[in-house]
This record gives sequence, C-alpha cells and structure tokens, in this order.
Amino acid sequence: MTDISSQNAERPTKAAILHGLRSRCPNCGEGKLFDRYLHVADTCPQCGEALHHHRADDGPAYLVILLVAHIIGFAIHFMWVVWRPDPWVMATVLSVGAVALSLALLPPMKGLIVSIQWSRRMHGFGHHR
Repeated sequence: MTDISSQNAERPTKAAILHGLRSRCPNCGEGKLFDRYLHVADTCPQCGEALHHHRADDGPAYLVILLVAHIIGFAIHFMWVVWRPDPWVMATVLSVGAVALSLALLPPMKGLIVSIQWSRRMHGFGHHR
C-alpha cells in the first residue's frame, strides 16, 4: 500500500525550475533531462523519475521568441544609433545572432516548461511511478 500523503506532497517549484534551466532532472537535479538536443529522456538516469509525461509542445519556442525579439530589437536600435552600419551588414550580423541565441535558449526553456509541469503535477506527473 502506498502512502497517499507522500504522493501528494508539495514539490519544490523553485528548485525544480533551477534544475530545468540547467537541463537537469527536476526531481534530483543530477540526471540529464535530455537524451539529444531537445528530446526529453523517458526517465532520469540517476533517480528513475518518469519524465515522458511532459507536454512542452510550442511553449519553449514562444518563450524563446519573446526573449530573442526583445534582445535583437534592442541590438538593432543600439547598433543604428552608435555605429550606423550598412543595413546588409546589420541584417546579417543580427540574423546570425538571432539564430544562435534561439538555438542556445531552446533547451533551457524546454527544461523550464518540463520542470514547471513536474512541480505542479501536470499531465501525468502526479501519478505514482
């Protein structure tokens, strides 16, 4: 017989979010969250926590767009006011920067979404493993 109170115990949201941003298991903080670039592991290799319940879908991409658009928007303004580069140079530099920044931010944002879902017991994360 399993203890109902241990199944419904509060999960630490702040710690889980910090673990997710580091692409680590939201439960133990030690195991890798991803098998490949954006593929979440089915279970944590360290603690065995089931991670396949996640439903991150488009959430990480929307967060990345929100962040990158603000950063690139500021960079456009700053570059134009300070240096006045040729528009083709500015477009090339900022396009490469936007792509690189987007690819760098996607895993932490997906980890954030998965860790929030885990800490709030959403989409099957609340069931006993």
